[in-house]
Amino acid sequence: MQELDLHDLSDDADYAASQQQGSASMMRSDSGRQSTSSETDGAELVYVKDNVTIHPTQFASERISGRLKLYKQGPSLFMTWIPYKGRNSNARLSEKDRSLYTIRAVPFTDVRSIRRHSPALGWQYIIVVLSSGLAFPPLYFYNGGVKEFLATIKQHVFLVRSADDANVFLVNDLENQLQKTLSSLELPRAVSVASESSLSSIAESSADGKQESSRGGVHDGSLSVSQFNGRQKQKFHDPALSIQVLEKFSLVTKFARDTTSQLFRDNHNNGFNSIERRSNNDSHVDYPQKASNIKEKINDETHAAPVAADPLELVWGKPRQPPLGYEEWVNFLDSEGRVMDSKALRKRIFYGGVEHSLRAEVWPFLLGYHAYDSTYAEREYLRSVKKSEYETIKNQWQSISSEQAKRFTKFRERKGLIDKDVVRTDRSISFYDGDDNPNVNILRDILLTYSFYNFDLGYCQGMSDLLSPILFVTEDESESFWCFVSLMERLGPNFNRDQNGMHSQLFAITKLVELLDSPLHNYFKQHDCLNYFFCFRWVLIQFKREFEYEKTMRLWEVLWTHYRSEHLHLYVCVAILKRYRSKIMGEQMDFDTLLKFINELSGQIDLDTILRDAEALCICAGENGAACIPPGTPPSLPKDDGSLLLYAQEDDVL
Repeated sequence: MQELDLHDLSDDADYAASQQQGSASMMRSDSGRQSTSSETDGAELVYVKDNVTIHPTQFASERISGRLKLYKQGPSLFMTWIPYKGRNSNARLSEKDRSLYTIRAVPFTDVRSIRRHSPALGWQYIIVVLSSGLAFPPLYFYNGGVKEFLATIKQHVFLVRSADDANVFLVNDLENQLQKTLSSLELPRAVSVASESSLSSIAESSADGKQESSRGGVHDGSLSVSQFNGRQKQKFHDPALSIQVLEKFSLVTKFARDTTSQLFRDNHNNGFNSIERRSNNDSHVDYPQKASNIKEKINDETHAAPVAADPLELVWGKPRQPPLGYEEWVNFLDSEGRVMDSKALRKRIFYGGVEHSLRAEVWPFLLGYHAYDSTYAEREYLRSVKKSEYETIKNQWQSISSEQAKRFTKFRERKGLIDKDVVRTDRSISFYDGDDNPNVNILRDILLTYSFYNFDLGYCQGMSDLLSPILFVTEDESESFWCFVSLMERLGPNFNRDQNGMHSQLFAITKLVELLDSPLHNYFKQHDCLNYFFCFRWVLIQFKREFEYEKTMRLWEVLWTHYRSEHLHLYVCVAILKRYRSKIMGEQMDFDTLLKFINELSGQIDLDTILRDAEALCICAGENGAACIPPGTPPSLPKDDGSLLLYAQEDDVL
């Protein structure tokens, strides 16, 4: 299906036409009654979501919030959206104007598809497209809930993910899409199914196992649907696989989902304590334990099903892998040097990092300095152009005479601060060790040049910590400068004078802890620790002081992939706090004691364990976690080929 233009979707003329289409559909519905309210008599309410908002214009003051509902009337499912009355603060839109956007009783028999959008910055929203091709304006979910919305629809109508676009969900598109869904499962030949419920379980299993199925190398299924008229009547050819095998698929999927819910369900232990703890000399650290008997049971029960993924890995995150090496790296490149699959590359680095000898080549891609689709020749040309540009900027401050400097207070202040910081940055590393170290001088020159390149931001303490590993890796002044520029495009708000970037991240940590560990949140609340300033250093310089130098570089390249989330560093914060929650609460730490304890964790945190915990928390939180993070919270996503859609597609709605 062709993606409709966003401006067309919110056009009032189109919307008015779609209103007529919806009204006409309601008159034809099985209820036989006209709807004058959001619900009809005798209807069964199956879903309600508040603060779902329409943006008629680009002005925030004209946004219209309302309540979205799904309800059953007889065999039909209907959707309504009713704007709030008397609850809008804006005065620019009259009640009449707001009522224009009311969605009254649209049956899903007249809905063609639902498109989900998950922008990197901002709220998730959906676009409902009718069978006529017209569409309602985008519905923004301020408090999350898109996944639940789609899951509820799926319980009552046939909903399947489009094979062409993973963010498009087709409604009652049975003849073609069901066969594509079964084919994507790559089951051996045909499937013998005797009931409608079995058919639904096949569709659900196929999407959950989509990523692993591509490796199976088995035959496609063959399914023909002879009739769909209110009820499904299936005709299958050459039955070669029993329904028992398909039930094993559902068992694995259900186990993974139920286990995740159970492990992270809020209770008096809440979190990793809800399963057995691994015995450890450091008794205050809570470690999740993979119960081998559970794993063996799952393996025994699913031996007939071609499932490659360990369900427990879906809970605790996948195991870490060896770093990406040169031979594997070149396999990602075509003959001219383009990265053929940036998504696969980022995933590979997320789980293993990069060998140090390869970092100088790979980091510029992760930082957005080099485009993934650039060739060897294009990158070489870019280096030469950027080197000349760097020298031009550098000459600006180098040409300032001593007499001019006496009258340039801002320059003297910045230079003095940089001179003090660089001589105490990573001096324990041999690369920066010793008196009159040339690399320390290069570090200073790059920071001074950046203060002239981005004069509004200038220089702040902590920037030298972010630049140091980049120079250590690239060993090239110009290349380091531009990679640092790219990094500061993401992390620059951390150093703004108003500290809005830092406050938004600390606020997000507050909400994530509340979501993922309510007892710990309540403890912080009782002890006046909800400002989370004890996490300030973690966030400001991306855990630079918490890990050894090599581990810091490995953590950064994992974060830079933006694979699970662009805000994975926030889940790392939550993971560390959850790891030490027993000690924090058991010793009744107040803010000062907690701050001292957090600082003393430096060098004591196991990186691989925390990364797996952070991934698990990110998966568990899902869109509710994303809704905890204010729009515009640093870091921003890199500008590359479709990364905005990369992370929104990994769910189990279908």
